[in-house]
Amino acid sequence: MSCSTASLPYWSSAAERPTSRRRRLDNFWRICTAAVPASHGAVNAPEGVLIDLDAVVYVGDAALPGSLEAIERLRAAGLPYRFVTNTTRRPLRRIVEDLPRLGLSVSPEEIYTPAALARSFLLQRGLAPFLVTHPDLQEEFADIAAGSGEAVVIGDAGEFFTYDLLNRAYRKIIGGAVFLALAKNRCFLDRDGELSLDAGRFVKGLEFASGREALVLGKPSPTFFSLAVSGLHRPADRVAMIGDDAEADVGGAMAAGLMGVLVRTGKYPDRTGGAAPPAAHLCGGESRGRRRLAVGIP
Repeated sequence: MSCSTASLPYWSSAAERPTSRRRRLDNFWRICTAAVPASHGAVNAPEGVLIDLDAVVYVGDAALPGSLEAIERLRAAGLPYRFVTNTTRRPLRRIVEDLPRLGLSVSPEEIYTPAALARSFLLQRGLAPFLVTHPDLQEEFADIAAGSGEAVVIGDAGEFFTYDLLNRAYRKIIGGAVFLALAKNRCFLDRDGELSLDAGRFVKGLEFASGREALVLGKPSPTFFSLAVSGLHRPADRVAMIGDDAEADVGGAMAAGLMGVLVRTGKYPDRTGGAAPPAAHLCGGESRGRRRLAVGIP
């Protein structure tokens, strides 16, 4: 799937016409309507919700229109929810600190990140990390002591991806180090509103060069979804995942037994050239002259 920039993301422009913004806000609210417990009369209503953050709740330093209202409606309905993100440039501490500036206050326990899962993985196995990550993420691994082995941990290092760093990682991988990918996304919606390369491109390069496959800890890993679902205390098939990535968010969730809700923001397939998974909720924007929202059951 290629990552083109054929169109701008839905809900991301402050200059968007009010009527258009209101229509798309209403579509986002329809996600909440679908998420009201079954006792309220909804069909196939989920009993818990997982929500992606970047390009679903916010882009850059601004909340997307309708997103905070939708989350508040979930809260008012008493529906349990958690946030799941493949963001690997910021530690959990920074994410929690930054969200109130957008109007959303959450606790660390309400957010699941690949870095937190990687930290637990390393500690449980006594592995020391060799980090191919953005410097801001390194505090997540700062107090992990040298162990009996080593693991290469690769995330979105951005401009800090260098030949020397990748080559050192390559040598460690072919030397037997555990190979961990925090995420394997192809691209992401950057702060300038354009798509940028994500860590997946570099993970695939190391896989090709080393002949080894990375263990992916973030979305679409079933382990990642299982961990997040456990925090909701609901069966997986009664939990809906709301995201903009057809592969990592919705496809991964449905493969793990969850329902999928694909919103037309960020990496929605209209921009990336892919196709929405069949039987997923599809919310926001217009399709052939009418709104489209279909219930997805794996």
